[in-house]
Amino acid sequence: MDNLTIKQAAERSKKIREHYRSLEMKHHGSEWSVEEDALAFLTDAGLVGRLTMAQQGRWPVGESNEAGLEHKIGESIWWLMVLADRMGIDSEEALDNFLSTTEKRFDL
Repeated sequence: MDNLTIKQAAERSKKIREHYRSLEMKHHGSEWSVEEDALAFLTDAGLVGRLTMAQQGRWPVGESNEAGLEHKIGESIWWLMVLADRMGIDSEEALDNFLSTTEKRFDL
């Protein structure tokens, strides 16, 4: 795979989210709210924590969880892009602003 830009990832994330919306309409008769999307992200972020503990040998698991951890990290990044889009925030700009501000704080 070529290097994926943040802009490309954001566009792909938006398309995937549109497909999930159609499933929500089909199964529940309404789309998830921004708040429900945020809660779904927090749930996945919590799973990243638990899977990280397991990967580091601090939480017992029955089998290897490397694929699950990688998937949940990717899904968490996806959720952040979805949330940014829904709230009118440019993911690439938000990340660049954060990095620039933090680099200045640490004189990097």
